[in-house]
Amino acid sequence: MTKPPPAPIEVFYDGACPVCAREIAFYRARPGAEGLAWVDAAAAGPGPLAPGLTQEAALARLHVRRADGSLASGAAAFAEIWRRLPGFRWLGRLLGVAPFGLLAEWGYRCFLRLRRAWR
Repeated sequence: MTKPPPAPIEVFYDGACPVCAREIAFYRARPGAEGLAWVDAAAAGPGPLAPGLTQEAALARLHVRRADGSLASGAAAFAEIWRRLPGFRWLGRLLGVAPFGLLAEWGYRCFLRLRRAWR
């Protein structure tokens, strides 16, 4: 019996950030990525990108809109992406276990501080 694929999600990322764009390109090239909707927030017009998500917020942190409409950002957004990509699923599940999710969020926040220098 084959397990059905997970429900699609939307990924909102900053395509104007060279590091972010390179990382997203890496994930988009992986098997399973065709089941995700990739939205470059930098290329989108002003205004809301999704219910509860502004362009400004999407440019500040990686966001994912789940199939149920809820939003995840930062390390939790990466976990949602990874759970849908073969070879990364174990990492997505790992972030759901304490303290790995908290450590990943801390690392992501450190990255965000460094990212300002690359922009």
